[in-house]
Amino acid sequence: MNIFRLVGDLAHLGAIIILLIKIWKTRSCAGISGKSQILFALTYLTRYMDLVTSYISLYNSVMKVTFIATSLLTLYFIYYKFKATYDSNHDTLRIEFLLIPVTLLALVLNHEFTVFEILWTWSIYLESVAILPQLFMINKTGEAETITSHYLFALGSYRALYILNWIYRYWMESYYDLIAIVSGIVQTVLYCDFFYLYVTRVLKGKKLQLPA
Repeated sequence: MNIFRLVGDLAHLGAIIILLIKIWKTRSCAGISGKSQILFALTYLTRYMDLVTSYISLYNSVMKVTFIATSLLTLYFIYYKFKATYDSNHDTLRIEFLLIPVTLLALVLNHEFTVFEILWTWSIYLESVAILPQLFMINKTGEAETITSHYLFALGSYRALYILNWIYRYWMESYYDLIAIVSGIVQTVLYCDFFYLYVTRVLKGKKLQLPA
């Protein structure tokens, strides 16, 4: 494992921890898109089905179980424990408009037409657009809490670091995976406007608000 993947994994884990702490401390899911969290949970559940068929390393298994468990815990908080605080009125992006094209793409563009490979490919495509309901929600409300901004920045950083991971692997191992690379680039591009606002506002101690 190279440094970019390790730091990327830690950024990913950090994002999830920030989100869960935010929800637990405030006893509120306000500002969090439940639909994005559903898509992330589906991503992890389908991508890590190999947990039952293969063993790579303790680190790999622990991280996979952690991502699955925390995604389900997040959904429990949003749709059950703190359901009264969930802002469904602003979480309105129709995820079927994401799920349908992602499914069709996975069936057409994959490395091998097998169940596990198609599910893995589907999870890669899905993750690239899973943040869209959250970004759409912020666009509707015009703002995001500072702690939510930190969560999104850590999540976006994870994907950006994984691009460096792929560059490193191509340079050092002559290995590349176009599906993962292109999907990762798409996902990172979706964060670009948010990154700009984060740097120009949140890091200066201001609340993240969209320009009028």
